[in-house]
Amino acid sequence: MAGITVPDTMHAAGFDAPGGPDVLRIEELPVPRPGAGEVLIRVAYAGVNRPDVIQRQGFYPAPPGASPIPGLEVAGEVVATGDGIEQRPLGQRVCALVTGGGYAEYCLAKYAHCLPVPGDLSLAEAAALPETLFTVWHNVFERGWACEGETLLVHGGTSGIGTMAIKLARLFDLTAIVTCGSEGKCDAARVIGADHAINYRTEDFVERVKAITGGAGVNLVLDMVSGDYVPRNLACLAEDGRHVTIAVLGGMKAELNMAQIMARRLTLTGSTLRARTDAFKAAVCDEIARTVWPFVENGKLRPEMDRTFPLAAAAAAHARMEAGEHIGKIVLEM
Repeated sequence: MAGITVPDTMHAAGFDAPGGPDVLRIEELPVPRPGAGEVLIRVAYAGVNRPDVIQRQGFYPAPPGASPIPGLEVAGEVVATGDGIEQRPLGQRVCALVTGGGYAEYCLAKYAHCLPVPGDLSLAEAAALPETLFTVWHNVFERGWACEGETLLVHGGTSGIGTMAIKLARLFDLTAIVTCGSEGKCDAARVIGADHAINYRTEDFVERVKAITGGAGVNLVLDMVSGDYVPRNLACLAEDGRHVTIAVLGGMKAELNMAQIMARRLTLTGSTLRARTDAFKAAVCDEIARTVWPFVENGKLRPEMDRTFPLAAAAAAHARMEAGEHIGKIVLEM
């Protein structure tokens, strides 16, 4: 292992048993050592995401071989490298998609899953990019085949995923329609860049989408709700429309009219990211580096930031996310 001197132990936020936000507590653990193709990052900030909350609740365990510590994205400095890395990344500022371990002072990442942090991008902002950027890019553009000039419907418009979808839609010439749970959040979504924002508590989003699109419908739905939203989402789709599910917050089962799907040539798909192979994530990272990262480097793409909490207040960060008060990304500062 090449590198600079690092301590033997570190502080991390973990939990002994599933439960509410208060089960999170600070523990002292050995600093991990990088294996082949891995780097050790001295974490400056870690992103907080909905899957972290679901893991803490006991419904989304870490995949085999992954760290049980929550946290799927980090930003900081490379302080050690494992074998098999031809580049010289020591001292480099990077952000990374990781399978776990982000809520800690040091975290392992595959170097192929890292992106360089430009000088004018803060490490807090950098930590807020990988999870949502990988997720939205893969599901909207790779799996959902979004094309210039199309219309996209996104639920949870002020979430981390929703705000990233809005920003990428603007960069790649899509019309973005989002749903939100209050007028204040609808206003925030429009400021962020949504073309249309629908308050799902006071309006029927299916009827509003039909009105906005002149009855044509949207080309693509990015769905984080599932359950009884699915048939309503399909009613929003234009012919040859695509429906991509990335979470099942509203339930895992949906009742569908397959004859309508056939007649209108609809495509239903979905994905999860965390358990995909290292090679798959490296391929997505490479495509993002080529197609999206130039917008980060020139300042045209920045994450929507909500609030920063110290690592010791990870429970408060989770409570804020569960309350649904956030607009954009929550990060933890080490």
